Amino acid sequence: MDLLDFEAQGLYFEEPDVTGVKEMIATAAENYGNGDAELSLLKAYFLAPESLNVLVALNRFYYYQHRLEDALNATLKALAVIRLLIDFPVDWRDLQPRHINDAPAALLTQVRLYLFTLKAIGFLNMRLGNLDMSQSVFEKLVVLDSRDRIGAKGLLELVIKRKDENRKFLLSEQDHVQRVN
Repeated sequence: MDLLDFEAQGLYFEEPDVTGVKEMIATAAENYGNGDAELSLLKAYFLAPESLNVLVALNRFYYYQHRLEDALNATLKALAVIRLLIDFPVDWRDLQPRHINDAPAALLTQVRLYLFTLKAIGFLNMRLGNLDMSQSVFEKLVVLDSRDRIGAKGLLELVIKRKDENRKFLLSEQDHVQRVN
């Protein structure tokens, strides 16, 4: 299945939310500069913890605040919410190409959102230095998306390169310590 050959349906940001949630997200956007944004987003989250609008807003807020652990938590929650919409396995590691190929065309927008959310999890783990986890995520995405429509192949190459650089650095440090001793 070509992940770009579809008609977008059921976009998460078009979904209705609990009364007041969109206004809280808008207030957070207005208050980003003065430090009051998080409170509005958390209020929205408590009203609608399954809202992808809220979870995406939290992810963006925390990411731009360089609070990557918090961004990762919001993204993991979003993945769980999306998973329920498309009936994918609980653990993304169990996801197989057949899950994507067998998904009804009406759910392809949600399937793509799931895969992009999984990519975000891999990216956040990479930024946090969790390179093994990041590599696992990107490897899974490469298997699921042979045409690289999600764009995980380049990120996988970056992770592998970074791990190799880390290994070389550690070996040179060990060599230096042995020479000093």
